[in-house]
Amino acid sequence: MTALAQNRRVRRRRSSATFASVLGEILVTLGAVILLYVLWQIWIGDVIYASQHNAQAAEKSREWAQIESPEPAPEPTEGTYEPVVLPQPADREEFGVMHVPRWGDDYAVTIAGGVTRAGTLDQIGIGHYLDTEMPGDVGNFGLAAHRTTFGKPFANLQNLRVGDPIVVETEVGWYTYRFRTLEYVQPGEYDVLADVPQAPEVPKGERYITLTTCSPRFAMTERLVGYGVFESFLPRSTGETPPALTEELI
Repeated sequence: MTALAQNRRVRRRRSSATFASVLGEILVTLGAVILLYVLWQIWIGDVIYASQHNAQAAEKSREWAQIESPEPAPEPTEGTYEPVVLPQPADREEFGVMHVPRWGDDYAVTIAGGVTRAGTLDQIGIGHYLDTEMPGDVGNFGLAAHRTTFGKPFANLQNLRVGDPIVVETEVGWYTYRFRTLEYVQPGEYDVLADVPQAPEVPKGERYITLTTCSPRFAMTERLVGYGVFESFLPRSTGETPPALTEELI
């Protein structure tokens, strides 16, 4: 083999080696970028989104607290107030703030109409199934939120205990529910949102709250569902806050 032919073969090997090394570097860099994005989305992003959710909800609570009621507080009947039922919101319309003492004294996340990811769950926090009832109404008040990413409002749904308060604050007052039970269901089991959860054939007569989220974490193969029952309504015009927000948890 001549020296010229040998030189050509060496150049071809070097060219192939150079292309392979460049491609490898590109793939490694791309993988690192994707990994960093995932880490940001799962941990750092969650902290940022959760902080934003709490700040926005706290601001809304302050706005409502400053509204002066044009009418005096109603008189309770046998120690209880008849709940005021707000009209159904439009998609992405904010109407409430959820407080769950089990998830922290500062836990406060805004509730808005609709359960689309882009419209409500990613941007606002907790979404209301528009074909379910509003808080305090007879039937089922259905909500959805992320368990991971975007502040993960329902990350600790599995940690609720029987009797834990779930308080929904609105412009007109506070609705207190008590947690009862959890279950895991398939994504297509819409009976959890029936007027009587999991019993669509039963006429509605009680007031329920249903919290839905994905399960397991980082997947959507199942749904984790939490149920609660209505306990009381406290009008904002009383100037008081529900005792459930400060009671000692067991």
